[in-house]
Amino acid sequence: MTQLDTWQAKAARTDAPAATVLIRLYVGAVFLFEGVQKFLYPDQLGTGRFDRAGIPAPGLLAPLDAVFEIVCGLLILAGLLTRLATIPMIVNMLGALLITKLPILWGDAPLFDGKSGWWDLVHESRTDLAQLCGSLFLLIVGAGACSLDAHLSRAAVAVGAVDR
Repeated sequence: MTQLDTWQAKAARTDAPAATVLIRLYVGAVFLFEGVQKFLYPDQLGTGRFDRAGIPAPGLLAPLDAVFEIVCGLLILAGLLTRLATIPMIVNMLGALLITKLPILWGDAPLFDGKSGWWDLVHESRTDLAQLCGSLFLLIVGAGACSLDAHLSRAAVAVGAVDR
């Protein structure tokens, strides 16, 4: 077994129960749908939103973010390379929270005019926090028994047993 095979096997290995598919479906679907909507509604959710939030190079970063959300969302939905796919989405959610939601605390959030303080922050952050927690959960436990990762892991173990 090569070092790459070992890394891939470790990344795909999961002992999580089949019910983990529920978290994968939620997290993956939200990322997928949000990524698609950045292209469908660029002024409200894509380039325009990135520009209003003060994110530099919105014409580059909004479509790039959308592509990452679509690709990683699909990977998470399929349960393929799930742990790897959650890493950019964790960074994505941390960025969204720090750049667009945290300024709500002091009433200086360009996307949330008239909102300020703790309760407005937690209200507006609920989806980002759910996505962050769901992604962290999948990073820790893996895709679960009903996933392509689990199927590939079982197949690799079976091939390894045959090779012996």
